[in-house]
Amino acid sequence: MAGLPPKPTVLVTGAGGRTGSIVYKKLKERSDQFTAKGLVRTPESKDKIGGAEDVYVGDIRDADSIAPAIQGIDALIILTSAVPKMKPGFDPSKGERPEFYFEEGCFPEQVDWIGQKNQIDAAKAARVKQVVLVGSMGGTNLNHPLNSLGNGNILVWKRKAERYLADSGLPYTIIRAGGLQDKEGGIRELLVGKDDELLQTETRTIARPDVAEVCIQAVQYEESKFKAFDLASKPEGTGTPTTDFKALFSQITTRF
Repeated sequence: MAGLPPKPTVLVTGAGGRTGSIVYKKLKERSDQFTAKGLVRTPESKDKIGGAEDVYVGDIRDADSIAPAIQGIDALIILTSAVPKMKPGFDPSKGERPEFYFEEGCFPEQVDWIGQKNQIDAAKAARVKQVVLVGSMGGTNLNHPLNSLGNGNILVWKRKAERYLADSGLPYTIIRAGGLQDKEGGIRELLVGKDDELLQTETRTIARPDVAEVCIQAVQYEESKFKAFDLASKPEGTGTPTTDFKALFSQITTRF
């Protein structure tokens, strides 16, 4: 199977999001290695991440609107996700629990399933050489609390998109991240697992920059292709910070 060219063009979708923006920034910083492109949903998001010409505005729910961004790319990193919003009027001092909702048209079914399916279809049509999809741990458990958030069944729809990608024939890397933390990256030992086994341990979180780094490294190594895995990290200060990503991907044997 042909690998990526020496300096691949990599598109990150969801580039205005908290993890996607880190991937986009990292790709831009490595302009000797990659040609970066980003896809965001609104002009405001484009401005927020620098407003460069390599950032496209499009709606993943509308297949035609994302085609221009996907044309001519070598690798696609999918970081789009439905985002639940908190209902106003919640008072933690009264012991109330927050309630969440999804905006009309922005439910996980539309964003995490239809939106991701559209991206995968477009990648296939454009003969993209690799798709990296960031999902979430917890998908093996239908009763996972994330599914009840805003009645969105978010992990169910994410899983459906993962399966669609795995069945697409495209070379893929599916990263099911643990609990995302806004912490510094590059200082922890990363752990890979399968079937949510890491959720039964104390190590079930990961820093967003570490997820971003694994996405970019996945584009560089054949060892990451046709694999799906859970990703978390040891606590800071324990273990050895991961630097050998080829070895990390080589540990993974699961295709889904």
